[in-house]
Formats: sequence, C-alpha cells, structure tokens
Amino acid sequence: MFGLGFSEILVIAIIAILFLGPEKLPDAMVKGAKFFKSFKNSINDVKSSFEQEMKIQELKEEALTYKKKLDEAATSAKKVITFDELEEIKKTTQGVTDSLKELENSVKESTSFESITTPIEPTTLVTPTPSPLVAETKKEENV
Repeated sequence: MFGLGFSEILVIAIIAILFLGPEKLPDAMVKGAKFFKSFKNSINDVKSSFEQEMKIQELKEEALTYKKKLDEAATSAKKVITFDELEEIKKTTQGVTDSLKELENSVKESTSFESITTPIEPTTLVTPTPSPLVAETKKEENV
C-alpha cells in the first residue's frame, strides 16, 4: 500500500503488540482501518470533485467556442442578408433608372417629332417693291 514489504509490516505489528498489548490491539486495528478507509474516501472525494471541476471547465470552454461560432455565423448571416438586400435594392433602382431613361427618351422623341410635324404657319409673303432707281434702270434696259 505505501511501498511496505511483508517484513516491514511484521515489524510494525510486533511493535504494536508490545506497546498496546493483546487486549487493546484488536480495537486499535479497527480504529486504524476506519481511519485509513475514511482517509481513502476523502481522497477519492477530492479526486472526483477535481475531475468534476475539470469537466465543468472543459464544458465551459466548449460552450464558449460554440458561442463564438454561433456569433460568427449570425454575423455572417447578417452580412449575407445585408448584401442580398443591397443587391435587391440595386436591381430595383436599376429598374427605376431604366424606366426614367425610357421616359426621358420618349419625351425627347415626342418633342423632336412634334417640332418636325408641326406645320409652319403660313406667313404672308412680301413681294419686294422695286426701288425707284431699280425701276429706272429697268426702264432704260428695256429701251
């Protein structure tokens, strides 16, 4: 048990018989056995408590790693949702932008078409009246 051989245990037993005597020796051995049993139980309790604390510590560490992974997954999911929403918004605004461009083009076409198709209002043609000098030169030429 404590690294004692048979000869050492025999020496201890002989010394115990000499000091305690045959009347008290059985009672002392029972008390010694109870002491070693309670000491062994106490050591086992301490060992099991220590092992239980180690398991609890391991569980805490494992729970923290799972929590970190869960937080990272939630953060990445939020980022994915955000990027997806941004893509959806981009598509929607692209559609609105396309509609506005089509409207702008149709307005430009209609204004250019209207300017081409609007009739020119008739204006009165003014025939130039010959000036007196021009009339005289024409008369001379005729002569």
